[in-house]
Amino acid sequence: MDASYMVAVALAMAVWYGWKFLEWIWLKPKRMEKHLASQGFRGNPYRIMYGDLKDYSAAIKQARSAPITFSDDILKRIFPFLHQNVQTYGKNTFIWIANIPRVYIMEPDLIKEVLSKNFNYLKAQTNPLTKLLVTGVATYDLDQWTKHRKIVNPAFHMEKLKLMLPAFQVSCGDMITAWQKAMKTSKELDIWPYFQSLTADAISRTAFGNSYEQGRKIFKLLQIQADLLTQALRSIYIPGSRFLPTKRNMRMKSIYKELDDLLIDLIKRRMKDLEAGEANKEDLLNILLECNNREANQHQAVSKHGKKINMGMTIKDVVEECKLFYFAGQETTSSLLLWTMYLLSQHQEWQHRAREEVLQVFGKNNKPDFDGLNRLKIVTMILYEVLRIFPPAAELNRFIKEDVKLGESLHLQAGTSINLPIIFVHQDKEIWGDDAKEFKPERFAEGILKATKGQVSYFPFSCGPRVCVGQNFSMLEAKMTIAMILQRFAFELSPNYIHAPYYVLTIQPQFGVQLIMHEI
Repeated sequence: MDASYMVAVALAMAVWYGWKFLEWIWLKPKRMEKHLASQGFRGNPYRIMYGDLKDYSAAIKQARSAPITFSDDILKRIFPFLHQNVQTYGKNTFIWIANIPRVYIMEPDLIKEVLSKNFNYLKAQTNPLTKLLVTGVATYDLDQWTKHRKIVNPAFHMEKLKLMLPAFQVSCGDMITAWQKAMKTSKELDIWPYFQSLTADAISRTAFGNSYEQGRKIFKLLQIQADLLTQALRSIYIPGSRFLPTKRNMRMKSIYKELDDLLIDLIKRRMKDLEAGEANKEDLLNILLECNNREANQHQAVSKHGKKINMGMTIKDVVEECKLFYFAGQETTSSLLLWTMYLLSQHQEWQHRAREEVLQVFGKNNKPDFDGLNRLKIVTMILYEVLRIFPPAAELNRFIKEDVKLGESLHLQAGTSINLPIIFVHQDKEIWGDDAKEFKPERFAEGILKATKGQVSYFPFSCGPRVCVGQNFSMLEAKMTIAMILQRFAFELSPNYIHAPYYVLTIQPQFGVQLIMHEI
């Protein structure tokens, strides 16, 4: 093989790879940009490599540099770049996440279609680093999602959740005791860290039978991992870059391994107890393992070599579901409780009405029970309205791998990212009326269906086949906590409170939420 032939081969390969790179970095995005314009979507012109990422990150940095007033639109602080785009281009807009176009869908009929056709609109992540935080049933697609959802569902059945009320009571009681102790020094409390500890304690007890102190390390690691992932998602992802030994990559992989080791040890010990007939705890992990064993035994397959194939979840699968329990169970409910207290502190008439209802149903000293919690109509209306204004997960992302037709005439190309900006839809004046940004729990006096007029315009826990499996868990814990607080305390917003909501996987307060607490 002579040198000239080798040079020709090398040159041909260089041209081929060069063309593929040019196609990936410029030609395909420009074609997609032209196609989106033909479909009525407007956005910034594509800029090579970064797209809108630099401006996106700059907008977030600018928004977080100063608080807002109570009358300001929270959307401009939570999603500042999208808020700008909607002001400039209208609701049919898109942005560039590096070289991938992200289309925003805000029409209820189209949202319904996206969320109902879950085998067309996938949860596949465009950045592999997301897998280092959590995966589990919430992130899987197709057959893997079907299998996991079937196994996980029984753990969140309402009859099982009833058994977890005592754990909620204990966790909330511990928090109230901590408040009473702190109030001996000052009536002003920053309730945010307390709610983070409360929901962490509750998910530890109900999911694993452990107290928060035992689960503290897992929670801390997940919080650090979430922050690192958020940083990563604001910069361009170059295929293969996750393998580079950067400081962030190494830290994320180290946390991932440490979490795996902790949870594998926990799961193996529980499996050993199950096999020995010693595990009788009605917690989520125990229910999950029993459902998994039942699924594996009922649906066995045999490989071509005659070996049995486990049709249930592997230990690694269970680890990922555990991380999802920990992360989603804690983050979602703590955010809901926080903003409920914030809004009730601003709207004393609703705080008074909710307290009257709680005292009428439970009295001042009786622990809330399941039947009584289901009779709390006013508290439920308040929680629904809080979830409308401050949905913990403020957006949903989907990805299409094949060209699709959406609605009557919209065509989207493979490789397009789709975003359903929950908080924008929840506060859309064209859908909810001129008072869309105001706190008015009476909207839900006759339930969600009546409030939304049957449209998919309210979906804090998603909807359709992929509706959040833990929504009843979260709502039950929130009702229990709010009821126990209202039995014992009245509260108002402190003059020291700084209004600065921001988004880090859930909507959080940048500087905490300070309330003046009064025992009653």
